[in-house]
Amino acid sequence: FTTFFHKETTKVKGEKVRKTNRMNSNSLKVLWFILPLFLVAAFVVIINPQGSKFWLSISHHHYLETLNNGSSTKAINEKDEVPIINVNKNTTTPKRFSKIEKLEAGLARSRAAILLLRQNKSNHIEEEEDEYIPHGPMYLNATSFHRSYLEMEKKFKVYVYKEGYTYAIEGYFIQAMEVSKFRTENPNKAHVYFLPLSVTMLIEFIYVAESHEWGLMKNTTMDYVNVISQKYPYWNRSLGADHFMLACHDWGPEISFAIPHLYKNSIRALCNANTSEKFNPTKDVSIPEIHLPLGTTKGLLGGPPPSDRPVLVFFAGGVHGPIRPILLQHWENSKDEDVQIHKYLPKGVSYYDMIRKSKYCLCPSGYEVASPRMVEGLYMGCVPVLIKDNYVTPFSDVLDWDTFVVTIHVKDIPNLKKILMDIPQDKYLVMQKRGIQMRRHFEVNSPPKRYDVFHMILHSIWLRRLNFRVHDVDES
Repeated sequence: FTTFFHKETTKVKGEKVRKTNRMNSNSLKVLWFILPLFLVAAFVVIINPQGSKFWLSISHHHYLETLNNGSSTKAINEKDEVPIINVNKNTTTPKRFSKIEKLEAGLARSRAAILLLRQNKSNHIEEEEDEYIPHGPMYLNATSFHRSYLEMEKKFKVYVYKEGYTYAIEGYFIQAMEVSKFRTENPNKAHVYFLPLSVTMLIEFIYVAESHEWGLMKNTTMDYVNVISQKYPYWNRSLGADHFMLACHDWGPEISFAIPHLYKNSIRALCNANTSEKFNPTKDVSIPEIHLPLGTTKGLLGGPPPSDRPVLVFFAGGVHGPIRPILLQHWENSKDEDVQIHKYLPKGVSYYDMIRKSKYCLCPSGYEVASPRMVEGLYMGCVPVLIKDNYVTPFSDVLDWDTFVVTIHVKDIPNLKKILMDIPQDKYLVMQKRGIQMRRHFEVNSPPKRYDVFHMILHSIWLRRLNFRVHDVDES
C-alpha cells in the first residue's frame, strides 16, 4: 500500500468531529521500512537472547499434578500450521518447523486439549458403543485421563532400537510393540526411543553368581548406550531424555546408575519403584510386577463373591527384607483362623485357592518393594493390603489407590487384625468391587487390548514425554 489513512477526533463548537488526514506516500514508505526492523529486533530479544542453538527443558512437576493444581495454557488450534521464524545473529531467514519442532507442536496441542478439558468441567467425551470410558473415584481425574489416553492413541509413536535383546516382562513389552500401532520404523517420527536392554539377560549370561561384582554388567550397559549414541543422533540430541528403558529385575535401578544421563534424564520404567533407591516419580515410571506361571492370565482371573470368602487375611512367602520378619514374628504361629500368615503353606493347600478364600491379601515388601501379590489380589478379587515403605504404586499418576487397597504402616503390624476388622463391611464391599473394576489395567493380553497393562505402561511414558520439550534449532 502507498497511502495510509490516519483518523483522529477533534472538537468543533463543543462537538466531537472525526476528520481524516491523508499522509504523503514518502512518509509511509519510511514507516513501512522501519516498523519490521523494530519487530524483528524485539523477536530476537524475546526468543533467543543468547543466540543458543540447542536446549532441553524438563519440567520438575508431574504432568497430572500440574493439571490438578489448576495451571492453564493457551489452546492451540490443531489445524493451525503456523510457520515459525528462526532468527540468529547472522540471518533473518524465515523457516518452517523442523521435524522435532513438528513433534513438539503436536505434543503442545495434546497438552492444551487435556488441560482445557480439565478446566472446563462441563465438557465431556461422548461414549461410543462397546468402548470403555474411565469413570468413578478410582481415578484421580477420569475425564482428563480419558482425554490423555485418546491423545496418546492418536499421536504417540515409539522407535525401538534394533540393537538389543529382551526377556521376561521386557520380552512381553517388545513383543507387544511388534504388533502395536504405536511403533514406528521412522525414528524421525518418534516421540520416544525404547532401549531394549534386558537386565535379566545381563544377569543370566554375564553376572558371576555370588560374586557381587557389578562392573562387567555396568560396562556392558555403557557399551550398549555408546553404540546407540554413535550410530544414531537421537540420544545426543536430548542427552537421553526422550529415551526409556524397562526392567522388572531388582537390579534394574543399580545397573542404570552406570550411565549418568540414563539415570538422571531418561525415563526408567521399573518394577522396583523405590524412592529410597533414587526412583524419581516425576520422570520414572512404576510398572506392576506380574507372575504368570503358564505365560497367560488363563485361570488367574476371577474369584468367589465376598460372602464366600471365610478368611479375613492371607499371606504366604519367604522371610525376605526387613518387613516380613516382623510380620511373621507376630502372626505366623497364630491360631486365629481369620489370620492365615505362613512362611510355607501346609501340604495340599493351594496358594491361589487361599487368595480366593480371603477378603484381604497382604503385600509386604521383601528385599525390594515390588511384589506380584498386589496384582494377584486384584486378579482374584482379594483386596490388597500394602505394607511397604517408599513405594510408588503403578499408574499412580491416574489411579487413586486409596479407593481400592488398604495401606498399613510397619509399626501397625501388631494391630493388623484390629485394623482390618474395623473396616466397615459396606466399605470393604465397595473396595472389593472397585479392585475388580481396576483389574483391566493390570491384565496381560496377547495381542494387547485397550487400557490393559501394556497400554497403561505406554500411557505413563506418554505422560512423562508430555512433561518436557526438546528444542533443536538448525545452525545456519
